[in-house]
Amino acid sequence: MAIKIEMLRCFRTVADHGSLAEAASMLGRTPSAVSMMLKQFEDHIGAPLFETARKSRLTPLGEMILAEAHRELSHFDRTVSAIEGLSKAEQGHVRLAVTPSVAQAVMPPILRCYLRQHAGVSVEMIDTDSQSVCRELTTERADIGIGSLPPMPGFERNLAFTDAFGVVSPRDHPLTRSCRGLRWADLAEHRFIANGLCSHVTDEAFQPILDASQLMIRNTTSIFSLVRAGLGITLLPELSMLKGHDGLAFLPLADSTVRREVWVVTPPAYMLTPAARALAQAIRQVDYAALRPSLQKS
Repeated sequence: MAIKIEMLRCFRTVADHGSLAEAASMLGRTPSAVSMMLKQFEDHIGAPLFETARKSRLTPLGEMILAEAHRELSHFDRTVSAIEGLSKAEQGHVRLAVTPSVAQAVMPPILRCYLRQHAGVSVEMIDTDSQSVCRELTTERADIGIGSLPPMPGFERNLAFTDAFGVVSPRDHPLTRSCRGLRWADLAEHRFIANGLCSHVTDEAFQPILDASQLMIRNTTSIFSLVRAGLGITLLPELSMLKGHDGLAFLPLADSTVRREVWVVTPPAYMLTPAARALAQAIRQVDYAALRPSLQKS
């Protein structure tokens, strides 16, 4: 007969309490059942563990086995606790890859609530462009991706929200004096800074402006720095400006209805850990419209 974990637990409880009756009460079993399990344990070992039938004194072998039992049971209990914690999303590690505007404006309230409810889970988040978000997902370096992401074979994709594009300029730029929404023609005579999101704007009138650009900048922070320094204007979705940027203005477009689409992309639910699945669900359930009236929820 192999040594079972319950044999060790029974032996430890009897040794700790020095009585079959007290051990049986702690274990929720009858004294006779505890006595029988101890006998099976001793028969397997081939030597007695207690010096007397009253179980008040251990033999030298019993002392050594008790130390091993304590160590093994502590390890077993920690393992069981960890497994249960992982299965209930109480423990684990979740990796996020998101675009910068999502990281700045969307994730803080989501993570604040999520970490409060899942205090044992750690979250790793990188903010990068949408192309890199796709790469992080396909190379399995991210569990959840959020951005302007295309359909990806083998992944689930849910629309989170859309937001309008507008012109970002210095606050004292001539374009800010317009009392109406800007038209593409208004941008033609100003230096334009292209960025990766410009590819989502398909209006024919915008193409000449994009073609004439001498600067292509992919990092959002760098774009804001260049615009603030007066090197040109750019085009970005409204969410990029939600957190506010000193010295910059967001100017709506009058003759364009194009909006950026922001998607939540994950592997199929069965491939996610419970912790990652819980965070993905939290992200999908956010009321994005509450961020700004102009945001349209899916």
